[in-house]
Amino acid sequence: MKNRELLPTKADFTHVTDWVFDLDNTLYPHHVNLFSQIDRNMTAYVSALLTLDPVAARTLQKQYYRDHGTTLQGLMLHHGVDPNDFLEKAHAIDYEVVPADPELGDAIKALPGRKFIFTNGSVRHAEMTARRLGILDHFDDIFDIVAADFVPKPAGDTYDKFMSLHRVDTKRAAMFEDLPRNLVVPKALGMKTVLLVPRNFEYEFAEAWEKSADTDEQADFVTEDLAGFLNRLLSDM
Repeated sequence: MKNRELLPTKADFTHVTDWVFDLDNTLYPHHVNLFSQIDRNMTAYVSALLTLDPVAARTLQKQYYRDHGTTLQGLMLHHGVDPNDFLEKAHAIDYEVVPADPELGDAIKALPGRKFIFTNGSVRHAEMTARRLGILDHFDDIFDIVAADFVPKPAGDTYDKFMSLHRVDTKRAAMFEDLPRNLVVPKALGMKTVLLVPRNFEYEFAEAWEKSADTDEQADFVTEDLAGFLNRLLSDM
């Protein structure tokens, strides 16, 4: 994987004044597996909505996720669902599985400049998760799927909405993500890009297309340890 072995240096990030983080599988590691609960809820939602057995419902759910960026966007386009109802039911989960991460909190707090969460989930989901991690108070704002008018990453217009709202200079910004396709636009905009991967690239719960590959060119850096990565670059600042 490109740049997996390279460590961040002062020269790589001293220009950065805006730090943008995805939420799920980024601010907490893949092995926490919080998203599996949401995944089950979405399958149940699709099953009840369309009277499908669980296998067929999951297949359609994943098809919409792959084709439209989120299951919600596919359901809105093809079935006219109420997005707020969907988000409430999808995020009816147990957040207790998310462990506090004081090392990550200290690292994010120490980053020079503004910090944002940019998620295809809801503000409530981001707040609940970040509060469990102990990092919520370190962020300037949360840009969620509602703020994006329910058009998810990787849509270019959604990045434009976020950048415009917060007046982000993309040449002085960094983006942290777990999905390679969600780094394509940030990379093109001149942002420094960091891909979060599972420990030893062991993707236990991801679809094949979600996994990083040796051909991923949109990530400047790849790491399985966000706190360690941030502390490494902070040590040179």
